[in-house]
This record gives sequence, C-alpha cells and structure tokens, in this order.
Amino acid sequence: MIVTYFGDGCFRLQAGETSLLVDPVTQRLKADVALKTLTPTSLASWAANEVPFPGEYELKGLEIRGWEVPEESTEKFLKTVYRVDWEEISFAFLGHLSKTLPSHLAEKLGEPDVLFLPVGGGHFLTPQDAAKVIKQLEPQVAIPSFFTSPKDFLKATGQRREPQEKFVFKKKDLGKEVGKVVVLQRG
Repeated sequence: MIVTYFGDGCFRLQAGETSLLVDPVTQRLKADVALKTLTPTSLASWAANEVPFPGEYELKGLEIRGWEVPEESTEKFLKTVYRVDWEEISFAFLGHLSKTLPSHLAEKLGEPDVLFLPVGGGHFLTPQDAAKVIKQLEPQVAIPSFFTSPKDFLKATGQRREPQEKFVFKKKDLGKEVGKVVVLQRG
C-alpha cells in the first residue's frame, strides 16, 4: 500500500492496480474510487466511481461504509466519516471533523488499522482533540491532514516524527504498536 498526501484532506492510496482518492483537491487527480467527506446537500449527480454520501458501497474490491456526522452537518453541507476495508487493512477517514468523534460513530468505525484525521484547529480538530480521537479509536497508524505545521499535533501525541514523502507499508508492517503518527509531505 502506498499513501500520498496532496494537501488539505486529499490522499491517494494505491495497492496494485487499484487506487482510492479521498477529497480530491483538483479534477486532474484520478483514481478508481473517490471518497468525498464534505458534500453539498444540493449535489444532484456524481460519477459512478465517486462515493459522496453515507451508505454501504463495494467498488473495485473496496468495502466502504460511510456515516453522516449530524452534529456537524448543515442544511448546505453533509459531513461523512468512512471506514474502508481493503487488502485486509481497515482505514478510517474523518475528513472535515471539527469536534471529537461522537461515541456512536466511534463504535461504527471500530479500531481501524490506519486513521486519517484533520488536525489544525479552527474548522478542524485541535491537536489535543486529535490526540483524544487517536486514544478513542486506537489505530495502529494515525495520519494527519489540514495542518500547517505538525509540531503541535506531534507534541499532543508525545511523538517526534520527520515528515516523509510517502507512506509505504503492508499489513504485516503495521505490527502491534498503537497510535504511531506518520506525517506526510504534500506531494
């Protein structure tokens, strides 16, 4: 599995010939499947490979389940969190979450192997709230998005990490460690 970060909340995950794009920042980025965690409620049509709303989907060997975050959705925008099971690895995408994860959603997400969460304060989780979410979900790896500097987030998690270009791993590489932070550089 190869994870690449494109800034904001946009990630591409690639395993073999299959790719998943989360919250694309530009139309030029292509993938077999695209998840959208923040969708206008007025959206009337979307591409066959897009997942813009809560529900259960199976596309290109990916099992996708999405749940609305009613505490943060508005009349104009729907916020969705997703769990994706792929290649025997579970991923959780918290997209545009700005407050700690409600317990009913934490139960549905379970304990993902890899957690993608927005860290930056303001419209996104504070570093301290992000650290609480990591403890709540107990992922093996946590990857932040929407940050300007990872320094405060790393301090809140008690870790020191250098940003890396890509995160390349296999299921067996994840081991038993819980809450390891991986900071990716914008690609």
